[in-house]
Amino acid sequence: MSTTQPFCHVGDPTSLLLSLRHDKLQRSAVTVVPIRALLDADSPRLEGEDGEHVRLLAASDATHPPILVHQPSMRVVDGMHRLRAAELRGQQEIEVRFFQGSEADVFLLSVAANIKHGLPLSLADRSSAARRIFATHPAWSDRMVASVAGLSAKKVAELRQEQVSHLPKLTSRIGRDGRSRPLDCSQGRERAVELIASNPQASLRQIAREAGISPATAADVRDRLRRGEDPVPARRRGGGSERNAPPREPAAPRQEPKSPAELAGLFDRLRKDPSLRFNETGRTLLRMFDACHAVVREQQEIAQRLPAHCLVSVVELSHGCAGILQSLADSLQRGDAPRAAGPVQARTSVS
Repeated sequence: MSTTQPFCHVGDPTSLLLSLRHDKLQRSAVTVVPIRALLDADSPRLEGEDGEHVRLLAASDATHPPILVHQPSMRVVDGMHRLRAAELRGQQEIEVRFFQGSEADVFLLSVAANIKHGLPLSLADRSSAARRIFATHPAWSDRMVASVAGLSAKKVAELRQEQVSHLPKLTSRIGRDGRSRPLDCSQGRERAVELIASNPQASLRQIAREAGISPATAADVRDRLRRGEDPVPARRRGGGSERNAPPREPAAPRQEPKSPAELAGLFDRLRKDPSLRFNETGRTLLRMFDACHAVVREQQEIAQRLPAHCLVSVVELSHGCAGILQSLADSLQRGDAPRAAGPVQARTSVS
C-alpha cells in the first residue's frame, strides 16, 4: 500500500485552510484498497447517507473520483456515498487518496470536502459542524469557522453565542490568515492613534504590527481620524463609552454614495468628453476610473480567486487607494486645487 505526504501541518490552521482551498489532495497518489479494510466516516451528515443518491451513483456508468481516507485510522473522510455505491455494485476494492492528520482535522476536512462537491450538506448539517468546530478549535474566528462549514460569518456568530456558556473564555481569536488577534481591540486602536500622530507617513502594515492589530483595522482607524470620528467605535468600548470620548472637529458633510449603475452613467459621460479624451492628464483620470469600474464588475470573481497569501496586501492597497481618492475628492470639493482657466490643452508631438 503506497503512502503520500501529509497535505497539512497538524495544528497549523493556515496550512490546513490553504490546503483545503487549493485542493492539494487531488494531486496526491491514488491507491486501490480492499473495501473491507475501510471504516465508516465521521460524517457531518446528521441523517447519514442518502439511499437514493447511493442508488443513482451505483446505476451510473460515470467514473467516480477516488474517495478520501484517513490513513492512520483507515476511516473514510469523504466519499461514503461512493463507497456505498461500490458495495451495491459488488466491488471488492475501491480507489482512495490518503490523508495524514489528526482526528480533529479528519472532521474538518470531511466538512470542507462535502461543502465543495457531491450531495450538499444541509443547513442543519453545517450548523452542527460549526458547533463541533467550536469545541475542537475554540480559538478560531467566526470567519475561520464559516470558511470551513460553508456558513456566513454572521450565522456562525449566532451559533457561537448560543454556546457561549460552554466555551472557554478567550481574549483573542485566530483569523483565516492564521494570525491571533485580540477580541477587544480598543487598546490596539488607541495605540494606532498614537503611532499615526507621531509618524503620519507610516505604512498601514507598520502601524498594524506595532499596535498589534490587523492592517484593515489600522486603515479603519486612519479613516476615522480623517473623518473626525472616534477611532474606537462605541460597540468596541463595551457600550456608551463613546459619549466620554474627547470632542473632535465635526467632519465635513459628504455626499451620499451613488449606486454602481449611477457611477457607470457618470463614467460613461466623462469618457465621451473630448476635454478629457484628448490630453494625457484626462486619459490618466479615465484609466483610473475605468479600473474602479472593472473592480465593480469583477468584485465577486476577485473575491473568489484571490490567493490567500495576497489578502492582507490587497486589503492594505485597497484601503490606501480609497484614502487617496477620498483625499482627492475632498480637495476638489474644497477648491484647494488650482483650476485651469479653460479646457486642458492636448499635448502635441513634433515629428
